[in-house]
Amino acid sequence: MSYCINPRCPNRQNLDTRVDCQTCGTPLLVNGQFRLLHPLRPLDADNYTEIFEVDDRGTRKVMKVLRSRDPKRIELLQREAYVMSIINHPGIPLCDLDEYFTFTPATSSLELHCIVMEKIEGQNLDQWMETHERISQELTLTWLRQLVGILDEVHRSGFFHRDIKPSNIILRPDGNLCLIDFGSVREVTNTYLARISGSGGTSTGLGGEYEITVFRTAFYTPQEQINGQAVPQSDFYALGRTFIFLTTGISLRQLPTDEQTGKLLWRGKAPQIQAPLADFIDDLQAPGPGRRPQSTQVILQYLDTRLPLSLRLNRAYHSLPVRVSIVLLVLLGLIGIFRGFPLFLSRYYFAEAADAQLDGDLKAARNNYEKSIQLNPKNTDALNNLAIACAKLGDSQCSIESYQQLFRQDSEDWAARYNLGNFYDEREQYKQAEEQYRLAQKADNDLAVDATNNLSRLKNLQGDYLAAATLAQQALPQARDSITQAAFYKNLGWANFGLRRYSEAEKNLNQAGSLDPERADVYCLLAQVKEAQSNMQAAGRAWRHCLQLESDLPEVRGWREKLVERLAK
Repeated sequence: MSYCINPRCPNRQNLDTRVDCQTCGTPLLVNGQFRLLHPLRPLDADNYTEIFEVDDRGTRKVMKVLRSRDPKRIELLQREAYVMSIINHPGIPLCDLDEYFTFTPATSSLELHCIVMEKIEGQNLDQWMETHERISQELTLTWLRQLVGILDEVHRSGFFHRDIKPSNIILRPDGNLCLIDFGSVREVTNTYLARISGSGGTSTGLGGEYEITVFRTAFYTPQEQINGQAVPQSDFYALGRTFIFLTTGISLRQLPTDEQTGKLLWRGKAPQIQAPLADFIDDLQAPGPGRRPQSTQVILQYLDTRLPLSLRLNRAYHSLPVRVSIVLLVLLGLIGIFRGFPLFLSRYYFAEAADAQLDGDLKAARNNYEKSIQLNPKNTDALNNLAIACAKLGDSQCSIESYQQLFRQDSEDWAARYNLGNFYDEREQYKQAEEQYRLAQKADNDLAVDATNNLSRLKNLQGDYLAAATLAQQALPQARDSITQAAFYKNLGWANFGLRRYSEAEKNLNQAGSLDPERADVYCLLAQVKEAQSNMQAAGRAWRHCLQLESDLPEVRGWREKLVERLAK
């Protein structure tokens, strides 16, 4: 059978041999390419979206169809297509931007918005749990690492999911997980975070003069998201709740809640989960986002270093033979205490610091990193982490001194050189930033490309437009993703504007805008190019985008201030 895409068609099923719908006449080959085979969920008039399995010239795919004129819903669908198109990860469905399109049925004026994406084979975890018991600790760790790895890719791309739950996670036949349904995804920007931190946080999601869309799923949505104030750490809450369901095999609705903390009381229903892992899952479902892990990188570091050690120690503690062995080892170890104890203690303080960083307690993390370094001054990981923690705490001297001590141990730590360049860049100390970026260019990976991009931007800020253009042109072919390519085109357009090559500048900036339409600096520069070309109407449109889009770059702030000063005159 083939289905008619027209949601208002009274009889949507057709024989495969038909070209047009037998009832309404709508073409059954949508966009000249896709044939709807069957719906993947019941067709319900109350749902704004319908989901079909489709045939794309012999390949099975999934099509999501939006039948709404609401600009916000259209924007969310477009954002979903954009996010899946820029993130290349086996745990996320593939989708090309050209697979987003609009389609108008034959007898209707309703414009349907459609996206087509990879069909992920397998069962979602809600379905899988219907025929399986609670998962083991080993499988919990495997799936946890997989999902955090997927979230790391999403968060590092500048977005967070906002709708993690078992039904949105598919288990492929090969045992790997895939995260689906990016219809609720939100971009992370400093302006957005500042906006929600300054809002009252009502159940309608209104904060100040802005509306922030609220997505909620019972028992998997944290309170801040219900209040319209979702943050990246909201994903971790939903992730923790998901694993409570998987490890207990019990619906979250049936689990009791601690009246004081708001946490689910679940440990007694999951005896296979050792205390350190259970503690970590409870940290994920902490009621406040500030009490949860602060980033996917912190979680991954904890899963790879601190947690395995904690699990081994926990197993040992509950084993009588091991307890006896520990006593003997302690007695024997007294002989070499003056040799190995400082290094052991350094590792202990490092683990405590990482744990504090996981909890968002940067002061405690700094204190323990400093103790670890005192006992082992060659611990470059501790020095790098201390530099980052000090920078976040606003102690610039501590951060710089930590980097300097690190470089005395390893002067070719290019990632640390790049981080130090960012440190100077954020403080508008461009000469020092340039020095570190040039060193980071020696890296043999994508870090060198990012460093070159930042150098090109600094040269533009300094008015050395020829150097900026040369850097951008040389490194542009090495940029692998659209976001980095957009940054290079922006820098190249900026340089050409400074050199008064207005036609080339306009072309470069338009390329940047097509690759990353959310960059405010692209439109600020494009407005100035249009003014130089005496096209004031186009300049006005570009200035509006410059003012509306989010950016914390100092040059954007400067361009906006100059515009306001001109308008005030």
